Amino acid sequence: MENSMLKRLEATKVRLVEVDKELLDENVMRDRKKFRDLNKEHANIEPIVEAYDKYLKLNSDLEDSELMMNDSDSEIAELGRSEHKRLLQEIDSLTEEIKIMLLPKDPNDDKNIIVEIRGAAGGDEGNIFAGDLFRMYVRYAEARGWKIQMIDQNPCEAGGFSLVSFMVKGDQVYSRLKFESGAHRVQRVPKTEASGRIHTSTATVLVMPEMEDIEVEINMADVQVDTYHSQGAGGQNVNKTESAVRMTHIPTGVVVACQTEKSQIQNREICLQMLRAKIYQKLQEEQQSEFESERKLKVGTGERSEKIRTYNYPQNRVTDHRIGFTIQKLDRVMEGDLDEVLDALIHYDQEMKMLGEENK
Repeated sequence: MENSMLKRLEATKVRLVEVDKELLDENVMRDRKKFRDLNKEHANIEPIVEAYDKYLKLNSDLEDSELMMNDSDSEIAELGRSEHKRLLQEIDSLTEEIKIMLLPKDPNDDKNIIVEIRGAAGGDEGNIFAGDLFRMYVRYAEARGWKIQMIDQNPCEAGGFSLVSFMVKGDQVYSRLKFESGAHRVQRVPKTEASGRIHTSTATVLVMPEMEDIEVEINMADVQVDTYHSQGAGGQNVNKTESAVRMTHIPTGVVVACQTEKSQIQNREICLQMLRAKIYQKLQEEQQSEFESERKLKVGTGERSEKIRTYNYPQNRVTDHRIGFTIQKLDRVMEGDLDEVLDALIHYDQEMKMLGEENK
């Protein structure tokens, strides 16, 4: 293992001790956000430290096996060689696992998701396929112990949905399903096709992490506070003191003012409440705008040529075109047995990230 990786692991081990101490601090316990963030950090780094401890133990055992290899007793020496070979294989395997653990984490990986499926090209058949995909994801979620919460649905007379949206709640949901967004293409003979001709249709899938409640924390160092005389009708000053307050939140440009109270302190308090509410609204609008932009980027138009995956029924084949992965298990996939496909996508993503880390 490279020295740079060993240094990162040592630093992570030190950080875990620090986090453990912070979690026992009463002040931290009273701060819900900090306590939640520290618990999340603890959950993320504890498996890394456990793997590192195992790595150190294996290396210690490896040194012992090398001593055995040089023993004058031939049986002990042979046992040492066998143990040495086994330990080297375990260390190599564990090193690769640790490399993956140290890759930059997607901050959304442990979030719940919102899934939106729409029938696209192919008319009724596209809508029917949207229903098939919905059933596939529900079966997969049920197998993993996740919960489904319906959001919206537009059933079609021919079957399926022109639109169906739902939330999936559970452990690491986004990390498993985040690569499902895009146009899914189906090739099969529709039930309504009398001549037995294969049709090609599509449905689009959108997977988005659940939006979190926005917590607005205002740093007063970022707020410009101006005071002035309250004004009545016609612009006349109604107070000899500068009781009116105007606040400008410099990072967002949000401005609020209050002059309803005679006391500057009361007007400041009202201003701060208004400022927090307006910043919250602004952040919500930005979050929604980002959601819509990402939706367009992920889904595309749903045209057949934009497909990310093909479900070919006559050949019992599923092909993910992004990574060139094919399996002849369409019947099982449509019953929710998605892990082989998803694992291939996740493995490819990890390989690309590792390649990026090596080229830094």
